[in-house]
Amino acid sequence: MIRKKGHLWVQLSICALALTSCSTLKKSNTVKRTTPAPVEKRHVTFIDGISTPSSHHRNSTDYNNRNVSISRNISSASANLENAQSWQFKYAQLLDVPVEEVLNQRLYGFIEEWWGTPYRLGGKTHDGIDCSGFVNTLMNTVFQFSLSGNSVQLFNQVRRLSHRELQEGDLVFFKIRHRQVSHVGIYLENDKFVHASTSAGVIISDLNEPYWKKYFVGGGRL
Repeated sequence: MIRKKGHLWVQLSICALALTSCSTLKKSNTVKRTTPAPVEKRHVTFIDGISTPSSHHRNSTDYNNRNVSISRNISSASANLENAQSWQFKYAQLLDVPVEEVLNQRLYGFIEEWWGTPYRLGGKTHDGIDCSGFVNTLMNTVFQFSLSGNSVQLFNQVRRLSHRELQEGDLVFFKIRHRQVSHVGIYLENDKFVHASTSAGVIISDLNEPYWKKYFVGGGRL
């Protein structure tokens, strides 16, 4: 009986030691949590030479403001291009200007209608037209100016302008191998003008071309 009690006491002691060791193991397996070190800001490069903070660190207010500004500009430009018509692309290329600057449909529609009409002295129809006849017809149709007269008479009717003062619809004058004005056209923009030339008929030319630069007299506004 004493021996059985001794065995029982030994068994209870072993169980107590086992429970103590399990508790110790659990404690040793517990991971101690620490505060993570601050992450260094990183910059992501989107365009060569331009970088912006990564999304986790950029200032959301600054980013949103900048993003709205950019998106508005892109949307505006895209809308202009999407709504542009074929004639705008054509004359933007001829004038070497952005498509969104070619807006006067009445003017460019008139030029398109008369484009390539051959030169004929005294002519006023699509069979043939001279420089002053073309200018008078264009000004009457597009700008509603009641205009008549040859190049010399037109030159005497206008307020004189220098090259840098020219705007769309102004007249440009030339003395081509004459002592007085002998040719007239309509200024468009970017130094381009439309006229009825003796060699190519109704066409767009550039004031900076050596030929026209040589004979250019000046501009005029009605």
